[in-house]
Amino acid sequence: GEQCAMKANAYKMPGVAVFSDDLRDGVKGHFSQATGRGFATGEKGCEESVKFGIVGAIQHPQINYELVNYSKAPYTNHPTQVINYVSCHDDMCLTDKMRASMPDADEKTLQRYARLAQTIVFTSQGVPFMFTGEEIFRDKKGVHNSYCSPDEINAIDWSLKRANREHFDYYRNLIQLRKSHPAFRLATAELVNKHLQFIEGTPEQVVAYTLNDNAGGDEWNQIVVAFNGSSEAVEIEIPEGKWMVIANDATIDLAGEKTIEGNKATIAASAALILAR
Repeated sequence: GEQCAMKANAYKMPGVAVFSDDLRDGVKGHFSQATGRGFATGEKGCEESVKFGIVGAIQHPQINYELVNYSKAPYTNHPTQVINYVSCHDDMCLTDKMRASMPDADEKTLQRYARLAQTIVFTSQGVPFMFTGEEIFRDKKGVHNSYCSPDEINAIDWSLKRANREHFDYYRNLIQLRKSHPAFRLATAELVNKHLQFIEGTPEQVVAYTLNDNAGGDEWNQIVVAFNGSSEAVEIEIPEGKWMVIANDATIDLAGEKTIEGNKATIAASAALILAR
């Protein structure tokens, strides 16, 4: 109730920001139901909640607000009034949530889901938030609220950085991608509506959009961002042309040395694809 009241006020009060439980649970599953899944872990019907998070909880003409999981209307004047995240110190951290909701998956597969979840967060409009240690796949031994737990639960095991180096490098490059490209950091609702357009007609469990016309003064004229929440690779239609491949499956290449041409692109299973030109 308090969170709902804060959201209602945020829409009326410039400078007041709230955490997005819509994006959080839409991406990974309900915060208090350990086995619940979300978009990144294969749950169907989460697309509008993800889209709502992508635009920073503003009014956008391509979102059906009746299908957003919690909020049936926008609650921010501008995307800077929302904190986007998938886990924090409260409740299960992302690693524990992935293990609980996907008990039969191996660690590399779970990290795939985690990368998809965090890529959604770090490319969405608004303010991204990440729980310390998730870049090395930190856990808390399944403890939901560890404020009174000992160091064996709360301490970060830094040997995980060596064990999960590929995962760490992806997160490092993901953060650099956002910092380097203002298209992902538009300050007003007007700019988001002007530059961000969802690609219509995508398959179920896929959300894709373009950032157009050097959004925010970005050096890239156009960007395609696409998320595939299904367990199979999916082909989507994109604007015709030659594209640099910036993110693909477990790799982020900020220089975009690999390119594709045409009006179709394939998104790997449970992964993000980012193209630019």
